[in-house]
Amino acid sequence: MVDSDHGITNLHVPSDIIIDNSMPTAIRAGGKMWDPDGKEADFKAVIPDRCYAGVFHEVVEFCKQNGAFDPKTMGACPNVGLMAQKAEEYGSHPNTFEPKKNGTIRVVANGAILLAHWVEAGDIWRACQTKDAPIKDWVKLAVHNCRANAFPNNDKPCKAIFWLDLQRAHDRILMDKVKKYLPEFKPDGLDIEIMSPVEATRVTCQRAKEGLNTITVTGNVLRDYLTDLFPILELGTSAKMLSIVPLLAGGGMYETGAGGSAPKHVQQFQREGHLRWDSLGEYLALTVAIEDLAAKSGNAKATLLAAALDKAVGKFLVANKNPSRKVREIDNRGSHYWVARYWAEELAAQDQDASLKAIFAAAAKDLVESEQKILQDFIDCQGKSVDLGGYYRVDRAKADAAMNPSQVLNGIIARLAQGSAPSSTASASPALPMRAGSGGAPTIMYTYTDEAPMLATHAFYP
Repeated sequence: MVDSDHGITNLHVPSDIIIDNSMPTAIRAGGKMWDPDGKEADFKAVIPDRCYAGVFHEVVEFCKQNGAFDPKTMGACPNVGLMAQKAEEYGSHPNTFEPKKNGTIRVVANGAILLAHWVEAGDIWRACQTKDAPIKDWVKLAVHNCRANAFPNNDKPCKAIFWLDLQRAHDRILMDKVKKYLPEFKPDGLDIEIMSPVEATRVTCQRAKEGLNTITVTGNVLRDYLTDLFPILELGTSAKMLSIVPLLAGGGMYETGAGGSAPKHVQQFQREGHLRWDSLGEYLALTVAIEDLAAKSGNAKATLLAAALDKAVGKFLVANKNPSRKVREIDNRGSHYWVARYWAEELAAQDQDASLKAIFAAAAKDLVESEQKILQDFIDCQGKSVDLGGYYRVDRAKADAAMNPSQVLNGIIARLAQGSAPSSTASASPALPMRAGSGGAPTIMYTYTDEAPMLATHAFYP
């Protein structure tokens, strides 16, 4: 059941059950999903995917034999995915066709037939193209990450596994290229292997159970599956996971998953003004984005901002200020207050930059003194429906007003955006007129994911 209360099953809309989220969630629940009565019940998974269904089958069998993973001790399973320049693209793109009648679809280059498939009317035929440069960069990232072995509080040996299947022609060509490029990046002394997806799943699960870290080096589809699978097995959601995607031109993309939860979150927000979305992944993404800026620009202030935010997120987790699922309790906006406060306190405590210390010491003082008022503002606005002016395309002004209901907090941040220390009285001020190009003011962020809009409160950009 997708929605037991309204009788909605996965057969109403196929995409209502998202395999990359639903399978690990069911496995973590002991092999159960929701029944028509809203209770957990045993389920049977039928996955019509001859390439990757074996991955989920292997995880199911592993958990049957070994029990659930322990989040306190399990090893990390970060992913290096092949996706640059539309590599192995599996979404909607120009190379997808629906034939109108039976026949053969061929891929022809300079008169030579590269491949041909017999198709029938109504089939969906899709070609993917994987270029050489992304493959080489993929191999380089795998070696670099394995050598770095940068896992917090864990200095155990790291292993990198390329998940490639000899039974697939595409994967056999990738294997040849992996073997060609590996020596260029000097992997001597590193534990790097090529395994079939099923074998790689078995080895990765066993290593995770033993507290060992394993880098999963995969194609694009498995990248999607595994970046939900292991975070959900560990934490129950991929929304608490940070995805770092180095770009070929030298930049980076930092994102987080929604674990299939975005539509329900938005529906609850529209219905009762409570947004239970957990922005932890965005806090982590902002941290590494500022770190990247600092490293590439030599900006010392950015270095301090990133270090302070990293500590602030740690305090946020220890204090357990995550959003509640229930209305009239802390939601996404309240969580943002705590991260902002902890961040300001960390910047106020550092002594490397006097100007930052002065500005954020005053901000921290105001945030502490205004705690009760700000948090009460975030509770008082709940319990009633919210008009966002749209669903996929919300009305900007209405969304801003809904996500920033505390005039006190708005005032503190508006003064920070102007680069001056807030007043000690933290008096109310008008709602944020924040827009790109408005004198360095922060902007309101909107992230679209899982086919529903996600809203964010103040973005505290330096």
